[in-house]
Amino acid sequence: MADLLSIDEALERILARARPLESEEVPLEAAAGRVLAEPALAAVDLPPFPSSAMDGFALRAADVPGTLPVVERIAAGRPAGRPLGPGEAAAIATGGLVPDGADAVIPIEYVVEHDNSVEVSTALEMGANVRPRGGDVRAGEVVLPAGARLGPAQIGALAAAGVASVTCARRPRAAVLTTGTELRSPGERLSPGQIYESNGPMLEAQLRSAGAEVERLPPVEDDPAAHRHALERALEADVVVTTGGVSVGPHDLVRQTAADLGVEEVFWRVAVKPGKPISFGVRGATLVFGLPGNPVSSLVGFELFVRPALAALQGAADPGPDFEAGRLAATVRRNPARDELVRARRTTGSDGSRLEPVSGQDSHMIVRAAAANALVLVPRGDGELAAGEIVRYLPLPS
Repeated sequence: MADLLSIDEALERILARARPLESEEVPLEAAAGRVLAEPALAAVDLPPFPSSAMDGFALRAADVPGTLPVVERIAAGRPAGRPLGPGEAAAIATGGLVPDGADAVIPIEYVVEHDNSVEVSTALEMGANVRPRGGDVRAGEVVLPAGARLGPAQIGALAAAGVASVTCARRPRAAVLTTGTELRSPGERLSPGQIYESNGPMLEAQLRSAGAEVERLPPVEDDPAAHRHALERALEADVVVTTGGVSVGPHDLVRQTAADLGVEEVFWRVAVKPGKPISFGVRGATLVFGLPGNPVSSLVGFELFVRPALAALQGAADPGPDFEAGRLAATVRRNPARDELVRARRTTGSDGSRLEPVSGQDSHMIVRAAAANALVLVPRGDGELAAGEIVRYLPLPS
């Protein structure tokens, strides 16, 4: 199918048009999941003072082995009372400020205490069990570069370095629009020919997990005027995601309606299964994705193409998709014309990730797909991928 783009070609065209959004200042406590638009610099040295890595005794390495008087007891968060003189020791808690004059800490389990003295039978090197000031980062140094996504470890690092707020690209505003006269909300009574809408709630959850602020519009019937009215509203967002209506049937109205509203179509159809009829276009800075109506096709199309675009809009240094390596647990037949994303259950063993394809790979089988936590990339070609082969896969957010 020479007219179909490859996954990589489609991604290249999408990411070329996904420019980072304007930035804003974000309090650190509200920054989880955000992407830095500027480097975050340490406000202080970390540690901000020489601190003890152990519960023990601060002393001069040159004074041991030997028996030393304990002249002070230093708790974490308290300043040292005075500099330590030659031949003296100070009891110290983990994280306590190592007093001037001390250059090492002996752990408490390696000494014998006698009232107000401590017997040390082993030699120490200077700096032993002392965390030096600025050993992690110096004030003014980069804690995290622009493009870094802020997870729990990154938030902890910034807080420890005294960073109270960060500069991030603002969250993308996304609109979700599902199409189809047959759609009804869960809980409503179904008439013959009707189905429950699943793509809207699913895509809203995916968009929120990717950092977007989401407006989910009501489903629209297969009517040109209804499509136009809904798309006009959706196009006020940074990202529009539609489902259904992107193929060539008489009720497939999305692409033509979008074109009538000034959306420049960048591509239509990708050599991927499921999800071949996906479309992508732009109107100004707004990105417009037309995903197929089958729910698994929408699920896969989002992870392959929409999630990386959202990451790029937020300024991510590497927007993805973030494939990992794992081992097939069963033989999978290859598709000669299209790359395929096989839904699989990933488990972890001594040899790494093991990927067991779930039963029911048809693109309408969203209940079967719910058992999967990975999308295995099966490159197009002849023959099979044998059980035990190393493959690439996308983890599915939980």
